Amino acid sequence: MQAGRTDWLLAHGRRLDLARGRLMAIVNVTPDSFSDGGQHFGVESAVAHGLRCLEEGADILDIGGESTRPGAVEVSPAEEQDRILPVIERLVRERDALISVDTYRAETARLAIAAGAHIVNDVHGLQREPDIAKVAAETGAGLCIMHTGRGREKLPDMIEDQFLFLTRSLEIAEAAGIARGAIVLDPGFGFAKETEAENVELMALLDELKAFGLPLLVGTSRKRFLGTITGRSTPERDAATAATTVLLRMKGAAVFRVHNVAINRDMLAVTDAILEAERRAKAGKR
Repeated sequence: MQAGRTDWLLAHGRRLDLARGRLMAIVNVTPDSFSDGGQHFGVESAVAHGLRCLEEGADILDIGGESTRPGAVEVSPAEEQDRILPVIERLVRERDALISVDTYRAETARLAIAAGAHIVNDVHGLQREPDIAKVAAETGAGLCIMHTGRGREKLPDMIEDQFLFLTRSLEIAEAAGIARGAIVLDPGFGFAKETEAENVELMALLDELKAFGLPLLVGTSRKRFLGTITGRSTPERDAATAATTVLLRMKGAAVFRVHNVAINRDMLAVTDAILEAERRAKAGKR
């Protein structure tokens, strides 16, 4: 891993070795998410889906109670919490699973971690509710800081904008006292990267973000740009998603947020085997 680091430090004394690729399964407890809205809306359905994802090889379950698709209607903090907290409690109790909470709200994050969650996944990169950084610091939670271009003017150069936004987020994290070993970065595919060309360019240049010296999490799963490339409808984009998993793992990504765990598990297994063979071959030449 970058800078010799392999462990992702998480809440409740847990950690996750990132020396190999890891899968974060999407569990949307929402009626309106872009790919699976309504499919797992309700505690029993969401828990059952989470358990299936674990059986298929997920390392983390990412539980969200508010859709982040463009144009989605915001829900109240109370409604978000009512949707996700019972799901988190059940999954932790039944399987002691690693849980991520997909939220930008400080109070939701605090309650989720108290319910057993280990990771905070903030799609606003700590810049909408900066108090969420204090929650992560105080609880020792793992933190995913995502880049977004929504609600602001982006720089013309895509990578310069990544560095501008993520550097600011990391300053907030440092000021709050978050351990660097708790942080991963997400370049935010599809979040104000509106065109196929923008998202493909970001994939091509992903390895430039290694300069941060932090592990990278990516979420391309079933995104619209994959439909533009392939002509496939949203539920038919799992093969295209798996292709990006291979490419982005080769470019250094460590964690992959996906809808279909099984196909991406197989792709990661093959890719990691190739990367390990490459490392052995290079070591043998020295």
